[in-house]
Amino acid sequence: MGRGKIEVKRIENNTSRQVTFSKRRTGLIKKTHELSVLCDAQIGLIVFSSKGKLYEYTTHPLSMTQMIDKYMKATGSRITHQNNQEQMRNELTRMKKETLNLQLSLQRYKGDDLSSAQIEELNQLEQQLEFSVQKVRARKLQLLQQQVDNLQRTEKVLEKENEEMYQWLMGKQQEEINQQQVAAMTELKLVGQEQQLFEQFPFFGSEEPPNRVLQLAASLPQLQLQSYPYHLQPIQPNLQESTSAQQNIFD
Repeated sequence: MGRGKIEVKRIENNTSRQVTFSKRRTGLIKKTHELSVLCDAQIGLIVFSSKGKLYEYTTHPLSMTQMIDKYMKATGSRITHQNNQEQMRNELTRMKKETLNLQLSLQRYKGDDLSSAQIEELNQLEQQLEFSVQKVRARKLQLLQQQVDNLQRTEKVLEKENEEMYQWLMGKQQEEINQQQVAAMTELKLVGQEQQLFEQFPFFGSEEPPNRVLQLAASLPQLQLQSYPYHLQPIQPNLQESTSAQQNIFD
């Protein structure tokens, strides 16, 4: 029973198509080599894949260039080299014309060489200039607004720094005032304690009491050397009267 005829058509599956191409290409090159060796034929094979990759085979020792030259001689055809001089000349002429037009337009934008301009060209030039001026003014206003915004941000930063510096200075000043008040209160307390001490210990032999603790310490030796007359006073006055009456009786 023979094999069925296989329909030759494009394989839709990418993987299957790539595998089939690899197998068939290898087989084709193998068959080409066998034909060249068995029949002493000069064969040149060129294959491009669907992705543009080149595969080639030539009978040893010929190269592909030699095979193509031999083909060109055998068929009497030549590969024509395109002459680009005419194309380059036309491109150069076009570029010169565009440059001249641009120079003329630039001169007219500057207000020069308007003698050959027609009324329509002048109207068009005026509209273009007005449009350009509007764009320039819009860009200028945008830059000015950016500068104003930057200055406002800088002003806010400086105001904040100034406020922080002011608060710091006021805090330092208040701290110094509090320290001075504490020192003054301490001194007043000491003066009050000295005054209470002078009131508790009156000093004899001086019209005015000393106003400092150092003066009090200096006057202590003098106070110890002085003697002052004193006598005992009974707590109960009736005891003294009874003692006097007994003495009168015995007398």
